[in-house]
Amino acid sequence: MASLFEMFIVFIKIGVVSFGGGYSVLSLMEKETSAHSWLADGKFQELVSVAGTAPGPIATNAATLIGYEANGLSGAIAATLGIVLPSLLIIILVAAISFRLFDNKIVKSSLYGLRPVITGVIAYSAIHFGFLSHQSSLLTWQTVATLIISAGALLAVIKYKLHPIMVILASGVAGIVLF
Repeated sequence: MASLFEMFIVFIKIGVVSFGGGYSVLSLMEKETSAHSWLADGKFQELVSVAGTAPGPIATNAATLIGYEANGLSGAIAATLGIVLPSLLIIILVAAISFRLFDNKIVKSSLYGLRPVITGVIAYSAIHFGFLSHQSSLLTWQTVATLIISAGALLAVIKYKLHPIMVILASGVAGIVLF
């Protein structure tokens, strides 16, 4: 059983660097959970998959599930508070000074500069989580099936303008059938 305070502090650290949303910190979250041995092997991907299908931010959902798996209800509360608290405090601070902050040219330039970094981190997380973790080879039938589902989902949303919920459900069914 993990220390609740330690879990809270780890998820505060993750929450502080979660620029770009939850997907950008999944690889960090996986490293931390592994380093602290909070989950059994292969359990992280399972919990993130469940977190991704639940309503709400994936990082918060994943933190809650990891905390629950490691320490029950008290672990879920500690991890959730840890991941949410930095964003809450930053939002309160930014709201208090936003009328001056966003007119500053340096701040605007910095925010534009963060966009490519965030995109890169999200792409890394997607590639690492979706294709490279726990596989000895990149080209497997699972990778090909995942790419087909991904391409079909992208096509369905962009070209055919299908509702994302329908695409998520269809992708889930495809995953059940293929895997």
